[in-house]
Amino acid sequence: MTDALRFEWVRIRTLRSTYWLIGLAIVLSAAVALIIAIATRDDADALGAVTVGNILTGGGSFAIPFVPIFVAIIGVFSIGHEYRHGTIQPTLMAIPQRSRLLIAKILVVAATAVLAVALSIAVNYLIGLLFWGEAPSLTEDPLNQALPGYVVYTVLYAVLGFALALLFRSLPAALVILLVFPLIVEGLITGLSNIPALDWLVPVVKFLPFTAGGLLLAMEEPDFGPEAPDYDFLSRWTSGGIFALFAAIILAVGWWLFQKRDA
Repeated sequence: MTDALRFEWVRIRTLRSTYWLIGLAIVLSAAVALIIAIATRDDADALGAVTVGNILTGGGSFAIPFVPIFVAIIGVFSIGHEYRHGTIQPTLMAIPQRSRLLIAKILVVAATAVLAVALSIAVNYLIGLLFWGEAPSLTEDPLNQALPGYVVYTVLYAVLGFALALLFRSLPAALVILLVFPLIVEGLITGLSNIPALDWLVPVVKFLPFTAGGLLLAMEEPDFGPEAPDYDFLSRWTSGGIFALFAAIILAVGWWLFQKRDA
């Protein structure tokens, strides 16, 4: 197992894309944090948990933050590059124990995700300090749950990216699903649930994996407008469990197929 971990660690840290993706994620997240901080610097009443949370997560309350998306791409590349460049067979010759190889990849991707999100939170916190009169407490509700939720959400997103690439053995397919499903498919289902004739979709919305996963870092319950129905969302960690179950199912199917395929 140690050899597999060492192999994956060398591979991920020698790819230039790893540094580019982490760097872009941190910079873009910091840009969002800076915009929010500038917009609220003269409004003392606006400096509440929601504003602080949005600064630290780079706008996690109203959009999918940049860090989870970019580390998910790292997860896709961790196995997708093997198929794209035909290096999966030499890799399996070096590490023939397939499950051991996959475990090593997942652990390295997860550790990279934790590092990236921790660096992003630290950078955004420093940006916030430039505009806050004093450093806010991060141990009060909901920040004490939203920030760990943000870390968990980012790790799950990265593992999901890896699982999709493992399942489809294709970089484009995995990337399309990661971007299209949460932004278009789930958004369309949520929008259709506002139509009275399609109100049977309302109970479905809280079980949509990416929508449920977003509650892990939410500072408050999502607001879809005054005309939106009551979606009766589940708790933060229960919703996160739905997203984790979705990622686990994709990973399990991809894992099983990886054991059955020639490569």
